[in-house]
Amino acid sequence: MKINWKQFAIALGLFLLGYFTFNGKLFAQTLEKQKVSIAVGGKNLLYYLPLTIAEQLGYFKDEGLQVEISDFAGGAKALQALVGGSADVVSGAYEHTINMQAKGQPITAFVLQARAPQIVFGASTKTMPNYKSIADLKGKKIGVTAPGSSTNMMANFVLAKGGLKPTDVSFIGVGTAAGALSALRSGQIDAISNLDPVITMLQQKNEIKVIADTRTLKDTVAVFGGPMPAATLYASDAFLKKNPNTSQALANAMVRALKWIQKAGPSDIIKVVPESYQLGDRALYLDAFRNVREAISPDGYFPEAGPKTALKALQAFEPDLAGKSIDLSRTYTNELVKKANAKYK
Repeated sequence: MKINWKQFAIALGLFLLGYFTFNGKLFAQTLEKQKVSIAVGGKNLLYYLPLTIAEQLGYFKDEGLQVEISDFAGGAKALQALVGGSADVVSGAYEHTINMQAKGQPITAFVLQARAPQIVFGASTKTMPNYKSIADLKGKKIGVTAPGSSTNMMANFVLAKGGLKPTDVSFIGVGTAAGALSALRSGQIDAISNLDPVITMLQQKNEIKVIADTRTLKDTVAVFGGPMPAATLYASDAFLKKNPNTSQALANAMVRALKWIQKAGPSDIIKVVPESYQLGDRALYLDAFRNVREAISPDGYFPEAGPKTALKALQAFEPDLAGKSIDLSRTYTNELVKKANAKYK
């Protein structure tokens, strides 16, 4: 029997193409962009734990992605990287999507990492041992991760509820780790708006008096009056439209990480998280994780009422937003996480 090698080669090629396409192996052929740069403001924070898990456990690689994560002092700096074109995607606070739409630069959040902000606002027991009310903060220095970040926004909201304007205090960027601890302990700042594990460390040593806490769903509702979406993955509308498969792959990896966290025990977390994130105290880091565990999204979905709560909070201290028409439906999408949840049941 004579073999027609040309026909055989064509048949084999078609078979292999169908096989690999069916099994989802040829990522390179389906992804519009394999190399993706993600900017984040404070990668060591538990606020961004899902991002760290997805990276450390190789979930991005499993989706065919080569992800490069750049760490900045705060969320505002990460947003600047996106706007400046040095980052494709940001792991950052949801409220940035509202502010950017108001400026005519639409960005969309497509995975919810945290369903509560996890931010704690507290007064220093060293420089303000007699703190009693928000009014006592007038003229004081408040440390935030970076000016314009979600920690700054949270502080602004709490101040507004207490009758103070953002201009009544001085905001100082202190970062998310040792720098924040040093600033408070040395008396450079009188109050701090920051996240775990920094906050738990300060609490354990009685170095702050908590003014407002958003690490649980109940406390978040008490502060903001409703569910408040927090950490997300967001990108420009142009990126999402141009790279639908790449965006889906990012969502898949993040949802998989969220589901892993839901089942993980404290010892599992410690094994995966880089030691440098633990501030030299594993036990403290685990305490901090327990404090915020409820805040981590179980599935990546945005709650319907969440965007409305965020807009209302921003309007409380940003007069420019009061007259703006914000289409909240364009600030987020659940379409990608819906498909990701179907893949990782």
